[in-house]
Amino acid sequence: MIDKLLISRRGVLASGLALSASAFIPSARAAAAVKVAGIHGSPVENAWNSVLHKALQDAAAEGAIEYVFSEGVSGTDYPRAMREYAEQGAKLIIGETFPVEKQAREVAADYPETAFVMGSSGKEAGDNFGVFGTWNFDGAYLAGMLAGKMTKSNIVGSVGAMPIPEVNMLINAFGAGVKAVNPDAKHLVTFIGTFFDPPKAREAGLAQIDAGADILFGERIGTADAAKERSIKSVGSLIDYTPRYPDTVFANALWNFRPILNAALADVAAGKPTGRDYTAYGLMKEGGSDIVFVKGVAPAEAEAAMEAKRAEIKAGTFEVPRIMDEPK
Repeated sequence: MIDKLLISRRGVLASGLALSASAFIPSARAAAAVKVAGIHGSPVENAWNSVLHKALQDAAAEGAIEYVFSEGVSGTDYPRAMREYAEQGAKLIIGETFPVEKQAREVAADYPETAFVMGSSGKEAGDNFGVFGTWNFDGAYLAGMLAGKMTKSNIVGSVGAMPIPEVNMLINAFGAGVKAVNPDAKHLVTFIGTFFDPPKAREAGLAQIDAGADILFGERIGTADAAKERSIKSVGSLIDYTPRYPDTVFANALWNFRPILNAALADVAAGKPTGRDYTAYGLMKEGGSDIVFVKGVAPAEAEAAMEAKRAEIKAGTFEVPRIMDEPK
């Protein structure tokens, strides 16, 4: 199941997200492999975690790092896991601190020789606690542009984890893309209250379909199952879901963790502080995110308008609104 959920070769090549390790860490092969630990709050089959996991696995396969990981680590156990990996000699620890922001920074302060680079809604701290955001909102906006021209009921839906800033920003971007081409469209939003519960996401999607939505944006795994069950179209997030749902998922807002990982590894190798924000390496204009879609599903004029806007984003002449407030 994990293999099915990782970014497919088709999606990576189509979106130009494939970046070699040498793009950011040219001396990685010549130097000793860096000991890296991954602490995943959800199973690595969860879309977000699978993106991190694959980037780390690929770096290990190339000899750039030695990689160990734990998955399904609860918030109450998370600080302990951070300490254990630091004690075991990990030079870089990758993970997520959304439920334990304060505690995570306290742990990092106790291990100044260990670099921590974490998915976070907070700020960097000290010299060794870096953060990154999952900013694939550019692709979500573009997918929304397609959805806005495809909906026949004039109602679209989004199913998200919980209303934290990053999830809000992603769902708001999708809604903004819809509204940019279809101002009268209605956008339903449901949060399931957890990061990994596919059955719950499916139920939320079914409820939105019952309320009239004929296209769903799946910020959470399980949303596409509802769309497939009711024979409507869906948009995926983070990874390429189209191979798994070929008749359902017509577009995906992709995100690639490798540019962020490479930047962090470069800092570790150079002995530079890692207490900084690495989010920008994941932006579309930096090659860290993109959209992949099945041509011919949306109207040709909608695809053309979307591609034109995509070019503007890549050129830096258009910025997708970054709205972190909870969608209303």
